[in-house]
Amino acid sequence: MSSRVAAKMNLIEDRADRPARLLAWYDRHRRRLPWRAAAGELADPYLVWLSEIMLQQTTVKAVGPYFQKFVSRWPDVTALGRASLDDVLRMWAGLGYYSRARNLHACAVAVLNDHGGIFPDTEAGLRKLPGIGPYTAAAIAAIAYDRRTMPVDGNIERVVTRLYAVEEPLPQAKPLIQQLAATLLGPTRAGDEKSRAGDSAQALMDLGATICTPKKPACSLCPLNDDCAARRRGDQETFPRKAPKKNGSLRRGAAFVVTRGDDLLVRSRPAKGLLGGMTEVPGSDWLAGQEDKAALAQAPHLKGVTRWHRKAGVVTHVFTHFPLELVVYTASVPQRTRAPDGMRWVPVATLAEEALPNVMRKVVAHGLDL
Repeated sequence: MSSRVAAKMNLIEDRADRPARLLAWYDRHRRRLPWRAAAGELADPYLVWLSEIMLQQTTVKAVGPYFQKFVSRWPDVTALGRASLDDVLRMWAGLGYYSRARNLHACAVAVLNDHGGIFPDTEAGLRKLPGIGPYTAAAIAAIAYDRRTMPVDGNIERVVTRLYAVEEPLPQAKPLIQQLAATLLGPTRAGDEKSRAGDSAQALMDLGATICTPKKPACSLCPLNDDCAARRRGDQETFPRKAPKKNGSLRRGAAFVVTRGDDLLVRSRPAKGLLGGMTEVPGSDWLAGQEDKAALAQAPHLKGVTRWHRKAGVVTHVFTHFPLELVVYTASVPQRTRAPDGMRWVPVATLAEEALPNVMRKVVAHGLDL
């Protein structure tokens, strides 16, 4: 064990009552969330899994309505496993990070076909499922099965790095943060490997979400405030330390909004890759430094289109790894015009039922003046 880690562990031994204080605070202040079991009740692994996948890179506020829609449509993993991927993508449209929807469906199918509709109850078993990584496996194992493990999300990272003033930046600090967070698990009951592991994890999540917030944390209300190294120093808002973020280069392209009466020309993106399987209007490649003329040359070939009308302005969107600017061109074609190969006409009135990602919603709104 390094001297750095050993020093942190010595601090922990001096404060062995932290887990109990944390759980006592949680028992009084736990958040009511649609996927969270009531105090004393067993959590549903399906609801835990579904919420954890949806909450990746997304806020609780944004996830709530989608979670309710999914559970109403597919109340258990068996129902979701029997759904089509297209239906899942349509229901997911607007939530972003669409690889999560594809993994969600693949995981439900695997649980149904390979596990009889029952989630594995160990981290190792959960890790073998599509789309479930170390964090999600630990979260399900702890919250749904009370396995003695500590999942570490962004909220928990913030609490732990402030509590122990972890100077090492993310992501390099993740192994140390994991070790430190695990010490905040409640004690094991005599003769039983289980503890209130799920409650301990959710307590830290709630603490980070409601008290130990990124800006202006309410330190006076924190059950661990007397122990917080960053608070004693007065620099708690500077944690966690983060390595400088690398921004991708701006990419540019064109999108073509073609109408045939009340219909719109669309196509489905390839199943793999960015926005895989989602619906889009035809468009050019998205390339750094692409000129408008080169993008316009990739317009779909349609009978009756003699010229494209360029809409004023551009549509902007920011993906995880790069920002995007799209020039939007519009055209109208006669009523009997056939869609090019790989494309189809859909009524504008039913676009809400299509799996349109947010960037395409912006394009359509811009092109149709919605």
